Amino acid sequence: MSKADKLKARAPRGFADRGPSELAATERMLAAIRESYELYGFEGVETPFVEYTDALGKFLPDQDRPNEGVFSFQDDDEQWLSLRYDLTAPLARYVAENFDALPKPYRSYRAGWVFRNEKPGPGRFRQFMQFDADTVGAASVAADAEICMMAADTLEKVGIKRGDYVIKVNNRKVLDGVLETIGLGGETQANQRLTVLRAIDKLDRLGPDGVRLLLGPGRKDESGDFTKGAGLGPDAIDRVLSFVDARGATFADTIANLRKVVAGSARGEEGANELAEIGTLVAASRYEDRVIIDPSVVRGLEYYTGPVYEAELTFTVTDEDGRPVRFGSVGGGGRYDGLVGRFRSEPVPATGFSIGVSRLFSALRMVKSPIVSGQEQPGPVVVLVMDKDQIAAYQRMVSTLRQAGIRAELYLGSSGMKAQMKYADKRQSPCVIIQGSNERERGEVEIKDLIEGAKAADAIASNAEWKSARPAQFSAAEAEIVEAVREVLARHFS
Repeated sequence: MSKADKLKARAPRGFADRGPSELAATERMLAAIRESYELYGFEGVETPFVEYTDALGKFLPDQDRPNEGVFSFQDDDEQWLSLRYDLTAPLARYVAENFDALPKPYRSYRAGWVFRNEKPGPGRFRQFMQFDADTVGAASVAADAEICMMAADTLEKVGIKRGDYVIKVNNRKVLDGVLETIGLGGETQANQRLTVLRAIDKLDRLGPDGVRLLLGPGRKDESGDFTKGAGLGPDAIDRVLSFVDARGATFADTIANLRKVVAGSARGEEGANELAEIGTLVAASRYEDRVIIDPSVVRGLEYYTGPVYEAELTFTVTDEDGRPVRFGSVGGGGRYDGLVGRFRSEPVPATGFSIGVSRLFSALRMVKSPIVSGQEQPGPVVVLVMDKDQIAAYQRMVSTLRQAGIRAELYLGSSGMKAQMKYADKRQSPCVIIQGSNERERGEVEIKDLIEGAKAADAIASNAEWKSARPAQFSAAEAEIVEAVREVLARHFS
């Protein structure tokens, strides 16, 4: 190919590559989350990346345009398929498909990639990982209270200190009551109601003035893109914003404020009663300092039917302009009693919580949690190739180390010793094995401790002194190669 015809190597916008250190740190974080979920009795299940688009149905971002917000395509049977938008809708399909075989309530967790066909931006990706836990088949708000407490325990398990986070709880029934009072209670207003929900969901990011625009005519963002608003009148906007601002100093104060806002709406009063019950359960388990009512939490998806919750980190970070801002949400969820019932003749209650893995990972790095900033696994021991006609002998050394449980590799390039040493440095190898003809005749190997050698190099002034000192290099019998390498590893790694 000519230079002009060569492909440009680039990742698609909104998608990211991940290196070995990030993968290892993420796995440690996922293991801690999994341990927390399992402590509460949840068990793992896995669903595919692709679902039939109609299984996601009206819970897609835009029900009239199935490829808006999700990645969709047709198979050879002309069936519409979509990459999963979240892990909740696939769970609903799985439970409905296996309903008779599963214990009820059914408690499960899932970790996996989800996909959003949306405009990418700073911190916003088209592919990202979530880690969910859900209880299906329990109508009691005790299930919601339990998940809120589990969310708090999970954040502490991964290294977020108490006081640096809060679990905020609200109830969509209360908001439904407010919307009824402003004329948005009917099925024909479903799209307008969803626009209101998404506007309120942006309160932390846009503030009251930005939300007011989204509740009214619409808002133009910094890039010039215009988001159409809900089209509410001034009185209706004031009513919605008064609901959002109903939080009091205590659980009881907030409940009292909400009862005033939804007075006259049976559904709104039912939601307030459920929040009061959650408050009682949370206090009984001594989580009242970590789980609070916040009416601004609504969650942007249509399928929530009752309590909704959000895990928010309260410490501040510095934004791109150097201004301090709160880190914000790293997860959320709520009750979705209608989702499984779409596939069955009877209603099936359900509630769940989802952690945004990438966002939580960023937060853990900021607070220097040992989960993600702890000691990395050492790179492999590299056996250098000094004599190309002795590859079998070098490969035997590598196999001996691997059989002893030591990460090891044979240098498979074609370069000389200097380049091989540079290669081992890039691989973050703790040491290299060197055997030329002289060492082979003596039945020995030279082992060079690269970590100790790097330290010694700082103290050696000249190249001649370096060569004569050969810092951190020693001889060992080839038969004792495992013990010698373990001695090097023990110096630097627990």
